[in-house]
Amino acid sequence: MNSLRIPFLLFSAALPLALTTCSQRSAETPLQVFCAANLKKPVEAAARQFQDELGVEVQLQFGGSGTLVSQLRVAKQGDLFIASDEGSLQDARRFELVREVLPVAKQHPVIAVTAGNPKKIATLEDLLQPSLKVALANPEAASIGRITKTLLSKIPRGDKTFWDLLAAHVTVMKPTVTEIAADLSLGTVDAAITFDSTIGQFPKLQGVEVSPLREHVETASAGVLSFSKHPGRALQFARYLNAPEKGGAIFKSNGFTSAGGDAWAVRPELILYSGGVNRPAIEPLLQQFADREGIELTTVFNGCGILCATMKTMGNASNPRFPDVYYACDLCFVPPVAEHFRESVLLTQTSIGIALPPGNPGAVKTLSDLARPGLRLGLCNAQQSTLGFMTQGILKDSGLLEAIRKNVAVEVPTADFLVNQLRAGGLDAVIVYQVNTRSSSAPLEFIPIQHPGAQAVQPFAVRDDSAHRLLGLRLLAFLKSHRASFEQAGFAWRGDAEPVASERIEIPPWLKTQ
Repeated sequence: MNSLRIPFLLFSAALPLALTTCSQRSAETPLQVFCAANLKKPVEAAARQFQDELGVEVQLQFGGSGTLVSQLRVAKQGDLFIASDEGSLQDARRFELVREVLPVAKQHPVIAVTAGNPKKIATLEDLLQPSLKVALANPEAASIGRITKTLLSKIPRGDKTFWDLLAAHVTVMKPTVTEIAADLSLGTVDAAITFDSTIGQFPKLQGVEVSPLREHVETASAGVLSFSKHPGRALQFARYLNAPEKGGAIFKSNGFTSAGGDAWAVRPELILYSGGVNRPAIEPLLQQFADREGIELTTVFNGCGILCATMKTMGNASNPRFPDVYYACDLCFVPPVAEHFRESVLLTQTSIGIALPPGNPGAVKTLSDLARPGLRLGLCNAQQSTLGFMTQGILKDSGLLEAIRKNVAVEVPTADFLVNQLRAGGLDAVIVYQVNTRSSSAPLEFIPIQHPGAQAVQPFAVRDDSAHRLLGLRLLAFLKSHRASFEQAGFAWRGDAEPVASERIEIPPWLKTQ
């Protein structure tokens, strides 16, 4: 079993992280983080804790999410943007300000009032009382302001909307949610619309839950800025904020709802099992991903029959070496492990055919020609590999299995062994994937097999209960962003389709009978 281990480098190539001295750490350029104002308290606490544990200084700048997006568009400096809502994050994506995104907390809007609710506010309509002083966040600057405007604009009031009436009635409109919460806490206004998480940061306030505010849940997320000069450290801090036992616990203690995240590790290890056919396309990309994330990526390439058997031998995913992600050679080797990988994304496709020496000296043209006496044929093993399993099904369905098997000189787990022996002159023909014939500057002849089963589709799946599931999903997103690399390797692209449920993958009839 071949194993690739990609090293983790974060601070100094010369010194392991554990041996880096405080003076060396402090010499690092601080991380620059731009954060939505209502996340100030938990993010400050997480940054202090992160610095204490890892010696990485974090410089924080707070403001309304919309204001921060505008600033980042102009300055194009910084490492991380932490937005309060999905809309602000979408804006950041639209302007190509962020790359990787990790959720850190969830929250929803409420009517904020002073403790005891002295004005007896119970509904949205109560906010329109003539004597009531109401504060709102500016929709152009703050997430909560934009969300409030969007939700209340959907409520008709004659020829206007509820937002129109409330905006006309409002006493004060400020650029951040913390400013209006502070005004309410000081008693200068009677009510405001804030996030439920804001209430927990102001002891003198309480929240009033009303529709449609309570039904609207927003995810606060940390996005690595596309112009960050320290993406590895930015991702590390984002992972820290996302980890349930680190940033997640801090957010929860400050009134936020957990967004769910990966277990914390200074240098997480992601284990990938992959069919051998995928190796030429993904190996360089895996190195790039590991370098950017600052992680250790362990990849095992082999025939999918062997990979599935290995997973079955482990028994269950509690084994620490059980793979987090699985990139199979074809759909037919997903159902055996569907209980662990319940959803698959079909990334690529390649044809199965007959590979021959340059010039095709044996004049092989069809599958039946492989039964000619004296021909030395190489196949992949049906029990060890996807290709062998599919080849056996195709030959059996075509009525040629017994005739062709007489010429089989060698059976191996992966197609690259067959191609090497063909190039060395030890074989006259092999049945392989088309992409296997493109792995060298010396071209091979390739004849596609004319059978409906001679197309292999490569699904990528992340284990449902992986401790590093979000990391695995980021790897998937990274691979999908490099379509050209797969096409250059000879694959046809399928990665834009919606995921499929692994349990619904149907095995074709010519494979079911094996």
